[in-house]
Amino acid sequence: MAEPVVRVPDAKVALSTASVYPESTATAFEIAARLGYDGVEVMVWTDPVSQDVEALRRLSDHYGMPVLAIHAPCLLITQRVWSTDPWTKLQRARAAAEKLGASTVVVHPPFRWQRQYAREFVQGVWRMADETDVRFAVENMYPWRYRDREMLAYAPDWDVTKEDYRHFTVDLSHTATSRVDTLAMVDRMGDRLSHVHLADGNGSAKDEHLVPGRGGQPCAELLERLATSGFDGHVVIEVNTRRAMSNAEREADLAEALAFTRLHLASAARAPGAGTISGASAAGTTPGASAARATPGDADRPDRPRQPRRPDLVRRAHHPDPSREAPRQ
Repeated sequence: MAEPVVRVPDAKVALSTASVYPESTATAFEIAARLGYDGVEVMVWTDPVSQDVEALRRLSDHYGMPVLAIHAPCLLITQRVWSTDPWTKLQRARAAAEKLGASTVVVHPPFRWQRQYAREFVQGVWRMADETDVRFAVENMYPWRYRDREMLAYAPDWDVTKEDYRHFTVDLSHTATSRVDTLAMVDRMGDRLSHVHLADGNGSAKDEHLVPGRGGQPCAELLERLATSGFDGHVVIEVNTRRAMSNAEREADLAEALAFTRLHLASAARAPGAGTISGASAAGTTPGASAARATPGDADRPDRPRQPRRPDLVRRAHHPDPSREAPRQ
């Protein structure tokens, strides 16, 4: 019987610059380099550096951190960033991605009150995608809730799998907030899933963006599925560290998220000829499931108690090359 082998997919693990808020875009590049991330996703927002392509290029060169994706400024707080016209925002995001060598632009579906933009959105995104090699990966959102009321804030729909987009981003904090079956949504996305925002959540009405493994989302299962399916997109850590009491605590959270992601992407896969059928064993078990039972992936299973966080173990599990540590600006 063939021995299991470790197969590491081509997917790169990036840090979203939003993960260090309220710290700056420059701080995100510094932390990503120090912890050993493969690159960054730039959230274009009110930080002037995030809007400046040349400033981003200098940061990328200084820290040796490639920009892997650009998140277009489509949040409520970024309605005036780059332009008030949503198509101009996407055009500038595409131009930034092309200049910086990023493969993906992440975009949200329109707000419902952006009526003309919403009517043209699906066809418009296809048209823009035909003009470039950059992928426009449309991200799943969620209904807004307050107490027992629900507001559908996005059009055509917060569930992007109801529309015909060329590429998708799946965000696991958003699947938690929308209370959908995450893996079923990923199945509907199929091979059009090209980008992942990895975070966790417990189904709160708030978009929690917890560190993977601290909520009820199938983070470990999704990563293991990506590892065995040949996924070649990017996995981006997009978590909320605003409540961190210190820079050291923030970095411990981001190191934990990186260690969790790398652990489950490097899933155990049987060697060729070991009786596998389309990535699953003949007995029908999920690839990597037996390994997951003894890993931090247990935290994703709601029927099992979550183990307490051990930043000391996370730090010992990940040893970044000291030569990559860049000086502070």
